[in-house]
Amino acid sequence: MEKFLDQLASKSPTPGGGSVSALMGALGFALLSMVCHLTIGKERYREVEEEMRKVMKETEEGRKSLTTLAREDAKAFEEVMAAYRMPKGQEEREPAIQKALLKACQVPLDAMRRASRGLHLAEICALKGNRNALSDVGVGALAFQVAARGAALNIQINLTSLKENRKEIQSEMEEILGKTQKLAEKVVREVEESLSSS
Repeated sequence: MEKFLDQLASKSPTPGGGSVSALMGALGFALLSMVCHLTIGKERYREVEEEMRKVMKETEEGRKSLTTLAREDAKAFEEVMAAYRMPKGQEEREPAIQKALLKACQVPLDAMRRASRGLHLAEICALKGNRNALSDVGVGALAFQVAARGAALNIQINLTSLKENRKEIQSEMEEILGKTQKLAEKVVREVEESLSSS
């Protein structure tokens, strides 16, 4: 972690905000995995144990996927920069730029999809998970919200120069952003209400 933070704080443009956004999502999944661990095997939560095992499996998959996407985001940005460094008169330059920009939009869009799914799992954990870990569910939900919004910013900065698939990417990005905003607020509200009544 310290090595990553040192790299993040350096003058190198990678890793940057896209990688951080993906890692925020990975942290959200990790928190939900912890909540599942604290729920499974407890007598009080026997009725939801099977469901929580399924949730935990999905949170583990989500964490691994977003950790991979954090690395892919840095790689995608480096490919964009490499394409722009090609000589301006070179025939392959513009196609290379467009290909790199498309990837630089697709990686954070995938991260947004996964963060959105993470919020649905957070809602399950808020309703059925160990009551002593409710605050962790809330932090996880906020992490997913940041992951989605941060990824959207990285899409937007690349969309300005993208020529193909622009409308489709913009549309899906806006749809996910709206859903994650509402769901994150709902989960956090449910957590806060449960904490205040306990």
